[in-house]
Amino acid sequence: MKGSYLMAIKAEYIWIDGTEPTAKLRSKTKILDEGQEPPIWGFDGSSTNQAEGHSSDCVLRPVKVTPDPIRGGDSILVLCEVLDTDFTPHPTNTRAKTAELAEQYAGQESWFGIEQEYTFMVGSRPLGFPENGFPAPQGGYYCGVGADEIFGREIVEKHLDNCLAAGLPISGINAEVMPGQWEFQVGPASALEVSDALWLARWLLYRTAEEWNVSATIDPKPAKGDWNGAGCHTNFSTKAMREDYEPIIAACEALGQDDKPAEHIAVYGDGIADRLTGAHETAHFTQFSYGVSNRGASIRIPWQVEKDKKGYLEDRRPNANMDPYLVTGKIVDTVCSALEKKGLV
Repeated sequence: MKGSYLMAIKAEYIWIDGTEPTAKLRSKTKILDEGQEPPIWGFDGSSTNQAEGHSSDCVLRPVKVTPDPIRGGDSILVLCEVLDTDFTPHPTNTRAKTAELAEQYAGQESWFGIEQEYTFMVGSRPLGFPENGFPAPQGGYYCGVGADEIFGREIVEKHLDNCLAAGLPISGINAEVMPGQWEFQVGPASALEVSDALWLARWLLYRTAEEWNVSATIDPKPAKGDWNGAGCHTNFSTKAMREDYEPIIAACEALGQDDKPAEHIAVYGDGIADRLTGAHETAHFTQFSYGVSNRGASIRIPWQVEKDKKGYLEDRRPNANMDPYLVTGKIVDTVCSALEKKGLV
């Protein structure tokens, strides 16, 4: 009698580790039967800064599954959150708190769009930097064209294709102000959706660049000197903000009230003082400001938003190495609670 065999599926389980001050991505492969739902799995937390050796088991719980564009076929990517063995969120699990906040303020219908800047590196220097000395000053690289100013485009295009094949809400790409520096945009999407997608897009970036023997870094200041840093500008709106201008101004005021600026800066990424210097299109990290069309402000209100009297705001402070769960959760908590108190929902 002929036997029937199920096809084996490769599932790449991806999670965020406990490395400080900036967490890293980890992944490993599990073989599933065709049609099998990705189950809870585990890993050695003592090797990821998430447990001690005498009690090292941590739990992986799948939260998002997408096609795997690297392996192709029926292979999948499985983004997971980390739990302790009692199935409570691990201390490094920043997603769990944001999920609670997103649920609490779900009625305000928050949307995010995140602009992830990053830099390709060859060894210790950015791609496009000469082995000795420095390239021409920034000026022609931003959204540039030509092999004398653009480096790594083939990797960027492949990464974009991979993100789209994975079904991620990627909305654009562009070259940035330094050789080897690029940006992709994720969203608009809810706090959890945009954060899950950003972590998966980062994993795909690193994995795609491997094929060219190039690394990618989200270090906020990968090249010292007179170069812009790398940020993760975060665009935000609620339903009320998308319909009226008053909630936008109220949101800006809430973000600058009392100790809120310091609270936000504290979770906006390590090394933020090196990037938010007050120069290179930034506001100083110790000061808060907002303004229309002002890229030197903490919060920028786009000119079109002021003209239309509705839309969104751009928080320009988050670093490229920020944790999107922390950033989106903090913005939702600050703005949505303030709009609720003012009846602007």
